[in-house]
Amino acid sequence: MFCVPSTEIGTIMNITKGGLVLFSANSNSSCMELSKRIAERLGVEMGKVQVYQEPNRETRVQIQESVRGKDVFIIQTVSKDVNTTIMELLIMVYACKTSCAKSIIGVIPYFPYSKQCKMRKRGSIVSKLLASMMCKAGLTHLITMDLHQKEIQGFFNIPVDNLRASPFLLQYIQEEIPDYRNAVIVAKSPASAKRAQSFAERLRLGIAVIHGEAQDAESDMVDGRHSPPTAKYVAAIHPSLEIPMLIPKEKPPITVVGDVGGRIAIIVDDIIDDVDSFLAAAETLKERGAYKIFVMATHGLLSSDAPRLIEESAIDEVVVTNTIPHEIQKLQCPKIKTVDISMILSEAIRRIHNGESMSYLFRNIGLDD
Repeated sequence: MFCVPSTEIGTIMNITKGGLVLFSANSNSSCMELSKRIAERLGVEMGKVQVYQEPNRETRVQIQESVRGKDVFIIQTVSKDVNTTIMELLIMVYACKTSCAKSIIGVIPYFPYSKQCKMRKRGSIVSKLLASMMCKAGLTHLITMDLHQKEIQGFFNIPVDNLRASPFLLQYIQEEIPDYRNAVIVAKSPASAKRAQSFAERLRLGIAVIHGEAQDAESDMVDGRHSPPTAKYVAAIHPSLEIPMLIPKEKPPITVVGDVGGRIAIIVDDIIDDVDSFLAAAETLKERGAYKIFVMATHGLLSSDAPRLIEESAIDEVVVTNTIPHEIQKLQCPKIKTVDISMILSEAIRRIHNGESMSYLFRNIGLDD
């Protein structure tokens, strides 16, 4: 297991050199809770800054203290208005750059648009665009947590520290789930099997994978790929040339690879947003004999009717970290529990500011984690 000992970090957290400034780029007060926790652990005051929206919805940032020659850490947690959150961050980074800050480090626990990191049909790789915007604005270093795809780090031309929330979720399983030794770690799709395997090996538990699902909403049939070539190009194709077509995928019926009968099922993933797939997985696990179902994820976006759907579902508990504020969702659904990850973010800030190695925070982390 690669848990970060709280005692060791707690004794060194307040040891920081001068010249550190901590800002929160959020205009929404509900998003500042994580920033306050980090500042408290570091033993510093939050920097003085005003971030607000003009009547015409333009974002304005006014830094109210000197940042010249200092290490500036800008903490930005993503609100429901994602695009405003991004503009707040970019404007504050640029303001610090033009105010001659020595370094500007972004602390973005959940990296927005991380699901749009691959080319799909005639879309775009928005994660790459966002990374370029941050670097152009003046960011010199990025601290984030559990990127949806680790390859997103390659979109940046600055150092990126992709921290892991797994130690805190593993600790929650061991301390808060009675009889967790009778549990099985579940991947709700083959795509999340590596994460499930990592949890299972560290907890010395079995693993199950749910395979097969309903037909994807995304279809290639309507995007023009199957249309014949226009008449003026037909003659250019050699009569004997036949381009082989890839056989279309066909989803098999839902099956569970692994035994969950009479066991506690713990579904693990990195993001829980639209909960339909989690609800379907929970129903399948119940049918296969699981008597209790937990869902563990790093980022709890919990959009739309997610709290109500979770409350009415077969899921017993949803455990997420506070990378994204979700206090309103917790009031709507008592099944949602929060794990605090401010400790590891605080230690990362302290180490970067003091010029210390970050390897301590990545102990026992393999390529597949």
